Amino acid sequence: MKPSIEPDALPSETVGTEPDRRRFLKAGLAVTGAALTGTDRAEPPPWMTRPGAPLSNYGLPSPHERAVIRWVAANADAPGNGISWTPLERLEGIVTPSGLHFERHHNGVPQIDPAVHRLAVHGLVGKALSFGIDDLLRYPMTSRLCFIECGGNSNAGWHQEPMQAPAGNIHGLASCSEWTGVPLATALAECGLQPDAKWLIAEGADAAAMNVSIPLDKALDDALLALYQNGERLRPENGYPLRLVLPGWEGVTNVKWLHRLQLADQPAMARNETAKYTELLPSGQARQFSFVMEAKSVITRPSAVQALPGPGLHPISGLAWSGRGAIRRVEVSTDGGKTWQDAALDSPVLPKCFTRFRLPWRWDGSPAVLKSRATDETGYVQPERQILVAERGRHGYFHYNAIVSWAVAADGSVSHVYA
Repeated sequence: MKPSIEPDALPSETVGTEPDRRRFLKAGLAVTGAALTGTDRAEPPPWMTRPGAPLSNYGLPSPHERAVIRWVAANADAPGNGISWTPLERLEGIVTPSGLHFERHHNGVPQIDPAVHRLAVHGLVGKALSFGIDDLLRYPMTSRLCFIECGGNSNAGWHQEPMQAPAGNIHGLASCSEWTGVPLATALAECGLQPDAKWLIAEGADAAAMNVSIPLDKALDDALLALYQNGERLRPENGYPLRLVLPGWEGVTNVKWLHRLQLADQPAMARNETAKYTELLPSGQARQFSFVMEAKSVITRPSAVQALPGPGLHPISGLAWSGRGAIRRVEVSTDGGKTWQDAALDSPVLPKCFTRFRLPWRWDGSPAVLKSRATDETGYVQPERQILVAERGRHGYFHYNAIVSWAVAADGSVSHVYA
């Protein structure tokens, strides 16, 4: 998508077109680059004077990147129950490394032997079947890039006071991967469906026997029996050896360690569709079966607890996504929402997938408030926080997708604000 920014805006405020980008890079190098001196070329660095490390069987991140890790919050009263957040503010592009994909476990990570793991499909089917992992690996597979977001992601936004933490520690229960596997519709076609089959009850093989009910239409549309993530077999914490992936739907429906699918004429009304993932609205009614994750965006650079080194040109960058389709537009404000400018969207821009947006910003050293606002292909526009709270009330916990505001102080420090 081409940003609608006048080139003349470069010297005073923000830039976004391709020629402007080149000018930004040129100006940025002039600001941050250091002149090459004779000392720079006098001695080679030590890693150029001796052989490097030997070959390895499986690569690991550089030891200099040890700080790029998931932030873990475990439940001390229930071992194995907890979450870990993806460090969004430390990553680039749209693909989350498998080892940094967020986690949510209800009773720990099972260590499953793929040689004995099976997927049972039963209930309102023509013929109940059981698939081994080797069976599934013989079916035609497909790949797609899509995000998975926990329904409870960003729920700190419901707090009365803004939480001061890195962007990933607030919004990092969302990650994006390339998932590869067998279309669920293919497996269901093998079994045949009875006419009154309307729901699919999916269950994981963990010690919590996590289960949720899924409308059959979604299962037949784009659901995937995922065997691979980012080119390698699933990691145990992400569902090895088999995970159900429902693009654009809340994380709990993407059942990990999948071992059973029951076709039924009504939902199971299990814990995760009655006691959890429901919310009391101001009208007195409760939201239930709120599967789709609405359009959302967050600026990851600069973001809370980071600091700008001083006035001058700075890149504003972040992520946007929508469970209803592709992101069509991301606007950025540097004055608390008084004015907005279109950000540039990195390719590819895919449906139900992370989209990276960017907008160079010339900061003059004055206090500023940064915001981003996503619009998806259905025309849905990410709401301001006060609008979301007015619609949903004060009992919210799930599906928080309001505009996020970061305040930049005169000293360059960045904090989370409600503005």
